[in-house]
Amino acid sequence: MMRNNIQAQTIRKIWMLTREYGEIAGAGGVKDVSKQLAECFASVGGCDVRVVLPLYGFIDPAKFDCRLLQDNLARRPLLFTVDMNYAGQERREDVRIWTCRLGGVTVYLPESDRFREKMDVYTYTPREEAVESWKQAGKGHIDYFAMNILLQKGALELMMLLDEHPDVIHCHDGHTALVPALINECPGLRSYFRRTGCLVTVHNAGIGYHQEVADLPFAQAITGLPRHFIESNCLAAAFDPFLAASRYALLNTVSENYARELQETDDDRITGWLGHLLADRGVVIEGVTNGIDPADFNPSDPQRAGIAAAFDPADPGDALAGKKRCKAALLEAVGRKSPVAGLEIIGTLENNSDIPLFTFIGRLSEQKGIDILSAALVGFLRRHPQCQMLFLGSGDRLEEEKLRLLVETKGLAGRVCFFRGFSPLGANQVYAAGDFFVIPSRYEPCGLTDYIAQLFGNIPIVHHVGGLVKVVDGQTGIAYRGGVADLQEALERAIVLFGKPQRLRQMQRDAVLRIQERHTWAQVMKAYLRLYEKARLQRWMSASVSGTDIPDSTPVITLDNRRQK
Repeated sequence: MMRNNIQAQTIRKIWMLTREYGEIAGAGGVKDVSKQLAECFASVGGCDVRVVLPLYGFIDPAKFDCRLLQDNLARRPLLFTVDMNYAGQERREDVRIWTCRLGGVTVYLPESDRFREKMDVYTYTPREEAVESWKQAGKGHIDYFAMNILLQKGALELMMLLDEHPDVIHCHDGHTALVPALINECPGLRSYFRRTGCLVTVHNAGIGYHQEVADLPFAQAITGLPRHFIESNCLAAAFDPFLAASRYALLNTVSENYARELQETDDDRITGWLGHLLADRGVVIEGVTNGIDPADFNPSDPQRAGIAAAFDPADPGDALAGKKRCKAALLEAVGRKSPVAGLEIIGTLENNSDIPLFTFIGRLSEQKGIDILSAALVGFLRRHPQCQMLFLGSGDRLEEEKLRLLVETKGLAGRVCFFRGFSPLGANQVYAAGDFFVIPSRYEPCGLTDYIAQLFGNIPIVHHVGGLVKVVDGQTGIAYRGGVADLQEALERAIVLFGKPQRLRQMQRDAVLRIQERHTWAQVMKAYLRLYEKARLQRWMSASVSGTDIPDSTPVITLDNRRQK
């Protein structure tokens, strides 16, 4: 193996590719992870961080003070084309770039007709269905794979036009996981990115989240990847981006326990056995539990959080009178049928802030266990008439209709309410008002809502799987294993805890302190730095086969002085 005297350097240039990011465009936890990790690397790590995500039709560039990237030679906005061939049809698509600076991060928003016609990140909206009936609201975009390829090819083209050579490209989920394959298998890209490492973060490995495509001729045509590569990276006869990435990138997922479940347990069946196939190839999925920035969910700043009053669960001297006022304000709004952050209110609740309020926020889907929670609630609420349940979320029509029926169930009317839709402001109000936050997910790669609930003094009740094992049963929340009966028992434990105010108050405080001690992004960033260095070294090592320079040793990164030791 050839080595030379080029010295390894610390990670300085990071590019991230994602389909959602912070307040610009979001549908799930990826928006929070990508934004908070990027901003942490920029502020704490001192890195040059750049993020690329599509300019969807619902994004107003002016809102984020974006401008069109200029072509200085032509003295006009930069415009370039991307090869987007279909099988038997050569074609290209035009792209121009909007850019802005947010939180110390440079954000690029590729604009194209394909992106601009989309009114939601991943699915069609009622507005789109009203115009074209085949675009069924809640269903995924029919051209999802082409959208992903355009984003990835466009981002790589942008890097070359800007003469940018990232130390690492961080690809978030299957939507961007083909970047490692593109820069290794495609001529021209292979040489340009010969010193760029790739990390692919698997936010959700469940079936339906891989972004796979079964039409292999189409996959070959639009990606430009060799036929043998396409055919050798199939899962259940479909070309799988995660499998393709595993040949040329490091893979990690968003908690240590989820990584273990994928590769060491039968729980991997929910992925179509992706984790086990990767293990058979000798690929180890690293686990890094997501962090959170407590400042983004701070109830002691009610104006920023959009809640009725201030309180601080971490302060032992705070009796949380402010939290009780938040609860009273929300219950009053429900009683008046006043719109809460534009959300549709279905059902009602008793205006009594002295009784326990259980809450749920999330997608209404099978993964999130909404059917398990609904089944558990029927008997539980009938046994405890002094309890209430508030849901906030949206899903396909069938799931939403099931919640409507639950609201109207005999014996539950007036004690179950459904806020249909999603709003960050409305979510904060629910987090702040709730006493207990139920997460009945069948599987959960990490979970961010348990963090957020804890920061708002809302005790999580979690199915102890995946990343939810970070909730310590009896100390920072209530955990259970199993199905409906086990969840009911956990809800019963919550009633007992509610009757012990001092113990409840201690749990609220301990939960926040544990986040501050173990789960901030400044701490999680250290693990990602190690993965970035490992990914870059792996790239150098693979390039050495053709005599490309590689470092003499693996550098050690420190956050205080950012130099090799």
